[in-house]
Amino acid sequence: MDGRAVAPAAGTVLNALATGTGSAFAIDLETTATVELTDDGEIDAEIAGQPDADTTLIERCVAMTLAEHADAAGLDASTVGARVRTDSEVPMAAGLKSSSAAANATVLATLDALEIADTVDRIDACRLGVRAARDAGVTATGAFDDASASMLGGVTVTDNATDELLVRETVDWDALVYTPPEQSFSADADISACERVAPMAELVADLALDGRYGEAMTVNGFAFSAALEFPTGPMIDVMPEVAGVSLSGTGPSYVAIGDRSTLEAVRDWWDDRDGTTRLLTTRTDGTRTT
Repeated sequence: MDGRAVAPAAGTVLNALATGTGSAFAIDLETTATVELTDDGEIDAEIAGQPDADTTLIERCVAMTLAEHADAAGLDASTVGARVRTDSEVPMAAGLKSSSAAANATVLATLDALEIADTVDRIDACRLGVRAARDAGVTATGAFDDASASMLGGVTVTDNATDELLVRETVDWDALVYTPPEQSFSADADISACERVAPMAELVADLALDGRYGEAMTVNGFAFSAALEFPTGPMIDVMPEVAGVSLSGTGPSYVAIGDRSTLEAVRDWWDDRDGTTRLLTTRTDGTRTT
């Protein structure tokens, strides 16, 4: 029994580290997971092209999905195992929600292998991956905001303290992403510094809940660039032409939204910086089996 699923990356509207409220939107960089069920009770995982990468997250996603849903598929959860492989376009530790995409793709691929993917609610599958991420220690908040955007598509606003989905809206944006050469791991973020910008995060949440996502992104970008000690220069580069721009997650990537012609025009300013620039679109279909 084999399963396969694809999950998109995401960009940040509101970083949840300050108050627990977060917001993100899906973008068209993808992570693919394939799962082959076995009868030896073992879980073997690999990340394509990264033989030394830590596979704890995807192992926990498979293990927890099997523990919760194997019985519904008529299998013995104590003996069923799996071989899982992920292959990703999403750069790791870049602020583009690579862990959330990997978790979502792995959970849904496991459900697909169990042949019950269509019977499990997508938001419940998302919460399962969030629990696995917390258990694996790859996120400070559980990243329900990032995971929900990746799982459902569009833009979401969430309460990460309760894993409650507050808003989900389909959006049709183009997105420009600038990723500097360095990496930044979410689990290493200075949470106390982020908590000190809570008043600004509350303002961002109000803007996002009012549907003013571009303004929310920009306020978030300045607040969390300061808190996490990232430069604001990349944001200044593209203002005021874009509809919104922010540090994505805990960095180091920056994401701007706007119409495609504007983003094409300002792309040169980010191309002049060291790193990688990508012109993408938002995704509305979220994680899916293939």
